[in-house]
Order: sequence, then structure tokens, then C-alpha cells
Amino acid sequence: MGSRVKLRRMALEISQDTLGKSMGVTFQQIQKYEKGVNRISASKIYELAGQLEVPIQYFFDGYVDGPSYGAGFAEDIESDPFMDLIQSPEGIQLCRYFASIKDPKVKRRVLDLVKSIAETEGADVL
Repeated sequence: MGSRVKLRRMALEISQDTLGKSMGVTFQQIQKYEKGVNRISASKIYELAGQLEVPIQYFFDGYVDGPSYGAGFAEDIESDPFMDLIQSPEGIQLCRYFASIKDPKVKRRVLDLVKSIAETEGADVL
């Protein structure tokens, strides 16, 4: 859940300090929410949804219910390279700039360029 908070906050270009002040908490508390150190209460989830302009469901999409999911909130789960990318400042910028390209042919050339660079470095496809 914390990673969703961070992702949306970064996408909106809101600082931890600004978000914290709007919610009446410190930026350190926002850091703890984002890192999974502190759990987020239901009332704070509701407040976060309003501040970050998303439905409450945004924070729960993708969660698996039931006994097959064993990790707790703050426990490390195997890293997802895609989520790592879109949670990074560079990943957010890349997505923002790529989305602003209107010409489909230019988008295709950018994609081909990135693919070529990745293949040169021997990177696995996500």
C-alpha cells in the first residue's frame, strides 16, 4: 500500500512534506507509510485517497486475499522490476514524457531505441 502512495504522490509531483501538511502529519510519517514501516489506518487511507485524487480501491488493486499470501505489510517481497521502474523518479519522468509524444511512429522509434539499448546490455525483458 505504501508503494502505491509513493507512486501516486510522485506522479502528482507532490513532496512528502506537502502531503504530510495537507493531512496534518509530518513528512517522516509519510515516509514511514511509503516504506511500510507504519500501517495506514482506514481513516488515513480515506484521507490519502482524497489528497491523491484516487478512489480508495487504488490502494488495494492487486492484493491477493487468502492464505496463499504470506508476507506482512513491512516484509520484503520479491522485487518486481516493473514496479521498481515506475516508482523511481526516472521511471515516472520516462512515462510522463513518453505519454506526451503524439506521433505513433515516433513512439515506435523510441521503443525500438530502448529495446536496442536493453538488448545490447543483455537485459531480460520484464
